[in-house]
Amino acid sequence: MGVLGYYLIIINVIGFILFAVNTWLYSNTAEGQVDKFLTITAILGGSLGILFSILIFDRKAVKGNMMSRVFVACVFVIQLVIFLAFQGVHGEKLTFAFWEFFAKYKILLVYLGIINVATFIAFGVDKLAAIKKKSRIRIITLLGLCFIGGSVGGLSAMYLFHHKTNKIKNDFFTVGVPLIILMQVIVIFYLMNL
Repeated sequence: MGVLGYYLIIINVIGFILFAVNTWLYSNTAEGQVDKFLTITAILGGSLGILFSILIFDRKAVKGNMMSRVFVACVFVIQLVIFLAFQGVHGEKLTFAFWEFFAKYKILLVYLGIINVATFIAFGVDKLAAIKKKSRIRIITLLGLCFIGGSVGGLSAMYLFHHKTNKIKNDFFTVGVPLIILMQVIVIFYLMNL
């Protein structure tokens, strides 16, 4: 195992421990959280350790932790693509021919069309439920639909219906959904160049 392997093990152990400490701090103190260190650790390659720590110590998804979860998940996927590319898992030539890729894999284009329409409708239904003060669609469901490919439909609905865009507490949508789109573009670009 080379230097990169040891670095990734160490930074992910640090991420795991930092998230565990952060979870303890949130439940036992009024202040002192290490959110900024978690963000830096995730960016430096510790996102997998943080994800494991989330699965072990803090599985409950609530409004207060959604942005950090979206961020860590997106960073992990992007880092996985970068890691695979640096390990030589890529094609010989670099291509930007998105339309050729989607013409070759029409089923992916159909899937993305369907999931984006479904996500758009889900955001619209949630907006209507919010107006009528009825039962709402869970945040995790809306973000999950975005994450599995419906991010363009979600972002379109957010701004067309003025839903989840005007409050600071909704930053997991106004920041998270564009971050998900960026992650998805990177994944598609990588898959095009395998």
